[in-house]
Amino acid sequence: MQIFFSFLVAVAVFVLLMTIIGSFFTVQTAQVAVITRFNRYLRVAQAGLNWKVPFIDRVDGRMSLRVDQISLTMETKTKDNVFVTIPISVQTRVRPEKAYAAYYSLSDPRAQIQAYVEQVVLGHVPGMSLDEVFASQSSIAAAVKQELDVDMAAFGYEIVNVLVTDIIPDPKVKSAMNDINAAQREQVAAAARGEAEKILVVKRAEAEAESKALQGQGIANQRKAIIEGLRGSIEDFQKSIGDASAREVMQLVLVTQYFDTLKSIGEQGKTNTLFVSHSPGAVQNFSEQIMQAIAGASELGK
Repeated sequence: MQIFFSFLVAVAVFVLLMTIIGSFFTVQTAQVAVITRFNRYLRVAQAGLNWKVPFIDRVDGRMSLRVDQISLTMETKTKDNVFVTIPISVQTRVRPEKAYAAYYSLSDPRAQIQAYVEQVVLGHVPGMSLDEVFASQSSIAAAVKQELDVDMAAFGYEIVNVLVTDIIPDPKVKSAMNDINAAQREQVAAAARGEAEKILVVKRAEAEAESKALQGQGIANQRKAIIEGLRGSIEDFQKSIGDASAREVMQLVLVTQYFDTLKSIGEQGKTNTLFVSHSPGAVQNFSEQIMQAIAGASELGK
C-alpha cells in the first residue's frame, strides 16, 4: 500500500510540474499571440516569456508584425481603349495596438486588400490615356495607398507603401508604339539629312558662283593685259617704222600670233588637229575679218 501511495504522489508531482511548465509560453520578436479563455478573446501576449492559466487559457493564434508584401496584378482598359496589365505591390503590417481587429475582423486580408486595389485602379485608369497612365504611375500608387489607409485602418492594418512597378500594354499595342516612335525618329533624321544636303548644295553653288566670278575676272584681266600688250607693241612698232599704220601693224601681230598657235599645236602630243585653208591669202582674210569685227563692235558701242 505504501508503494502504491508513493507512486500516486510521484504521478501527482509530475503532473503538477508539467502543468506549471505548460503554463509558460514564449512569443518571438515582431510577433504577438492571441490568448483566449474558454474560446473567448482574453488578451494579446507580447514578445518574450508569457504565462497563461493552465487548462483555462490557450494560445488561439499568432500574428506577425513584420511588413508583408502582397503582389497583385490588375488588368483594365484605358481611355483610348487599350488594355493594360498593372503589377501592384502593397506592403502592409499589423498594428500592434489593433491586433484584436486584425485577427478577428478579416478572414482573408489579402482578398480584401485586392478588392480595394481593384476598386481604386478601375476608378482611375479608365479615365486616362495610355500615355497618361505611363506618366501617372506614382499618382496611381498614391491614390491606392490613400484609399487603403482609410479602409484598412479599421481592420488593424497599416499600409506602409504601394508600388506600381510596371505598365504592360498588349504586345500588339507595344509593337505599334515602337513602330510609331521609330517612324518619328526616322522622320526627324530624314529632315536633318535633307537640311544637311541643302546646306551642301547651297555652299557648292556659292563656291561655283564665286569660282565663275573669279574665272571671269581672270579672263577679263587676261584680255586687258593682252590689249595693253598689243597697244604697247603697236606704239613701239610705229615709233620704229614711222610710215606703218595701226592696221598694218595689227595684221602683222595677228600673223605672228597665228604662227605661234600653229607651233603650239604641233608641239603638243595627242592633239586633235583641224585642217583649214592655209596660205598667206587666208591669213590676210583672217586678219581682215578680225579687224572688221573689232570695227563693228566699236560702231555698236558708239
